[in-house]
Amino acid sequence: MKQGHYGVPLERSDYLKLDPNDHSCTPDSFQDWLKGFGKGKRLAVDLFSGAGGLSAGLERAGWTTAAAVDFDERALETHRANFPGLSLKMDLGDPAERDRLETILKPAAIDLVAGGPPCQPFSRAGRNKIRDLVKNHGRDPEDRRKELWSAYLDMVKRISPRAVLMENVPDMGLHDDFFVIRTIEDELEELGYATQVRLVDAWNYGVPQHRKRLILLARKDVDDFTWRKPDSRRTTLRDAIGDLPELEVVPTERVGERVLKYRKPRKLSPFAMKMREKAPRGVVWDHMTRRVRKDDHRIFEVMESDTKYSQLQEKLTEDEKGYQRYSAEKYTDKYKKLAWDELSRTITAHIAKDGYWYIHPEQLRTLTVREAARVQTFPDHFRFAGTRSDAFRQIGNAVPPLLGEAAAEVLQPVDDVAESVGLKPHWREVRNDLTDWAKRRREGGDWYQLPGEEPVPLHAAVVAILSGAKIKPVVMAELMTTVKRSKTLTAALFKKLIDVAPTTTVRSRLDRLAPLVDKPYDWQWKKRFDVPAKVAMKPAEASLYRLLIGEDLMLVGQSTLRVAARVNGVETYHANRLSEGRVNLVKLVGAGKDAPLRMGAIRLIGRDLCRDEQPRCSDCPLVAHCARRPELPYDQLTLAIPQD
Repeated sequence: MKQGHYGVPLERSDYLKLDPNDHSCTPDSFQDWLKGFGKGKRLAVDLFSGAGGLSAGLERAGWTTAAAVDFDERALETHRANFPGLSLKMDLGDPAERDRLETILKPAAIDLVAGGPPCQPFSRAGRNKIRDLVKNHGRDPEDRRKELWSAYLDMVKRISPRAVLMENVPDMGLHDDFFVIRTIEDELEELGYATQVRLVDAWNYGVPQHRKRLILLARKDVDDFTWRKPDSRRTTLRDAIGDLPELEVVPTERVGERVLKYRKPRKLSPFAMKMREKAPRGVVWDHMTRRVRKDDHRIFEVMESDTKYSQLQEKLTEDEKGYQRYSAEKYTDKYKKLAWDELSRTITAHIAKDGYWYIHPEQLRTLTVREAARVQTFPDHFRFAGTRSDAFRQIGNAVPPLLGEAAAEVLQPVDDVAESVGLKPHWREVRNDLTDWAKRRREGGDWYQLPGEEPVPLHAAVVAILSGAKIKPVVMAELMTTVKRSKTLTAALFKKLIDVAPTTTVRSRLDRLAPLVDKPYDWQWKKRFDVPAKVAMKPAEASLYRLLIGEDLMLVGQSTLRVAARVNGVETYHANRLSEGRVNLVKLVGAGKDAPLRMGAIRLIGRDLCRDEQPRCSDCPLVAHCARRPELPYDQLTLAIPQD
């Protein structure tokens, strides 16, 4: 057997072929399945299902998966073996395949559509280009067929379930200001769904790892999303895998087997008891991992759970320095030994390539397939089709079933409540009130502080470069009146602006506009995105400029996060506010053509009304919806007449 520079014999594990579930079916037999096994059950569809982590969570919460759809053959073989119903290989990016799926599912009464569509975020440049193609070149604004999140939304529209559950990583929203999430939420609300977007720490619901996920829920029976209380204590790695058999580890030799004897310890953690349900007595499956190189065996031996890869040289002898074969500067965390009494590192699909992030706390090896499955909360009776690497990849890509269960529980039907035709989602009402207030302000003295129906780059540029200066409102109004009727900056207008400037600081800021004086071409609409660079705008100034010319983005700062936090009823300065805070802000901003207007309104509210100290709640358009309303004095609960 070849060994080469890998340091261990090169081998592929055996291929585990799994037979279909006794209650699985095909498209041709689906109607019979609905009349038989599926009769009387609460049915769900899992799109982009992978191996079925979310399906397992739905099952625990009371649903039966009538159909799962994915493009990965190994994952579908796994799903077909572990679940009843359909397991379909389809490319949902193809509208013809969505037509086929709609036809197959037509006889079924689907209560819930779930899934984790790959949500490739738009770059701002990409959105700008799309918007330009729509406006000036006749492109269909709904031409999003190749985007899988759009395919997911399209299937929700076609199936029209009572409830919707979408799961994804938080980072997918941070790169595009949650544009995709806001768009999905807005379109669901147009269809009459109440929605909730929430960041969830999986360990709050029994998952023994650091794992934060973005959950979008929607339902059209009631506007209520009540999560159960988080677990009182974390499930540690010892709770998760401490009962599994110890494996003999000899460098370069095989580690573990497909089938091993399992002896139940006298004291079994509640988590392990849950994982052993339905598992064959006295047997554990797939407790196997990669062979261990001789140099890795020594590194695993000297490491502690807090040892960084860059610190290994201190622990190795002179003769062992070569064991550290990766650059310590480039790979500071290449290896990670887990700790018994802590949470595991997040299990990701990378575990299929190597297990160095998941070194066992005591045994000199990386986690086995079964241990990784346990950390992801797959029960021991759950098998994964294919090779060992296939199994690791499926596990790393999955939604932890216990997290799926917690999210699905929120969407359980309410007794004696049918789907509502006239449901008015709470956050849609909040956004409508915010939009109305913003439009009234825009018609008055705040015309330059909010995106206009026909934005003027010159106006936006002046506001942006002066945004950090302390200027009295009356002086700012005078400055903006000077340029109100102009779309380009002539020399005469520039001199007039400078003359009106009240201080040296304001004049120096306005001087930055000099490169665009008497250059009408540079102020044209098609050149609007070049303005920030030409006048040397700082990042915050550039963001405000883009907002004022109608760009759909989120201004994330202390004041806007404060408004969102107070309306949502959370601590203003909670930890990690740039991710949690953004999600709170998403609910207020929403999507659609008025999203920039609402963002501008939130900026004004945070700056002028919802201040850190002595907020002017009586003038705030959001006071009727604010979670802090019960705390306010009586005289602050009456909205003042909007001021121009």
